[in-house]
Amino acid sequence: MKIYPLLRALLFQINPEYAHKLTLSAMRIAGEIRPINALLHSIYNAPHHPVHAFGLNFINPIGLAAGYDKDGQGWQGLACLGFGHIEIGTVTPQPQPGNPRPRLFRLPEEQALINRMGFPGMGSEFVLQQISIPRPKNLVLGVNIGKNKDTPLETAVQDYLYLLRLFADHADYLTINVSSPNTAGLRQLQKRQALEQLLRQLSEENRILTQITAHRIPILVKLSPDLTDAQLLDALEAILATHMDGVIATNTTISRDGVKSAKAHEDGGLSGVPLFQRSLTMVGKIQKFTNGKLPVIGVGGISDATGVQRMMDAGAILVQIYTGLVYEGPGLVKSILRELRT
Repeated sequence: MKIYPLLRALLFQINPEYAHKLTLSAMRIAGEIRPINALLHSIYNAPHHPVHAFGLNFINPIGLAAGYDKDGQGWQGLACLGFGHIEIGTVTPQPQPGNPRPRLFRLPEEQALINRMGFPGMGSEFVLQQISIPRPKNLVLGVNIGKNKDTPLETAVQDYLYLLRLFADHADYLTINVSSPNTAGLRQLQKRQALEQLLRQLSEENRILTQITAHRIPILVKLSPDLTDAQLLDALEAILATHMDGVIATNTTISRDGVKSAKAHEDGGLSGVPLFQRSLTMVGKIQKFTNGKLPVIGVGGISDATGVQRMMDAGAILVQIYTGLVYEGPGLVKSILRELRT
């Protein structure tokens, strides 16, 4: 008998945000206690499916999306579940409380979540401490970065530049988050002119840092699933023009198409199964619009090996999961990798 469905039933009796904190705390403790760490590794050990992307070597194509471990407190334990990469964040320069509670909602009948978290977190200095320790040699650790809520859009680039400088020597890659629907105005930074100005300054700063350190950190851009084709083309042109290393498709959606849950009216970004087709379509469009010039990480509604394979067939070189982990449990990565075609 599988244990996780019973545990999930208990967790689903608890406030979603508190339940998440409990599971993340358990992962933190498991990662810090060596015998438990080793036990989890042995339980969730899975076949390798090596991938090379953005100049990095991944032991497998399955990653944990940003949002699950916002402050980098549980990544050591989460790494034991078989992930090839883990993305911390979204991290802002200064600590901030995020949006008022309640701000996280389960839609079990849809295998979905709605969140309007608003980048709550302990801030960049705290996260830096959490990740500035030795990590497993096979784990790629990315950091997803965003602006503070009270930073005007006109000066948002300063937040991103600060975070680039801070994490350039400590993360394996950075993701520029300009697509969360939960920070007022943030998605305006996806517009062609604003995005190109932002990315051009980041690209130049990255060039300078590379000359100083002899180490170049790859930079990816995470896009919204709600972009029109024209908006997507504009964003991709800005990304290509500024020589970014790749795209993550996609963030959560404000669309509620086909969602019948009583909680569908809640404001925020929708993730999980209802997002899958929208994200899959965008991965295919990015592949088509760029003639395969931009490596893509596919994320949104993936909960099994079939979803992973469809994302990769559409053009994704890697994938990420989050909501699927909530509904399917800690064995999901191992299950996917056992069934995945090589």
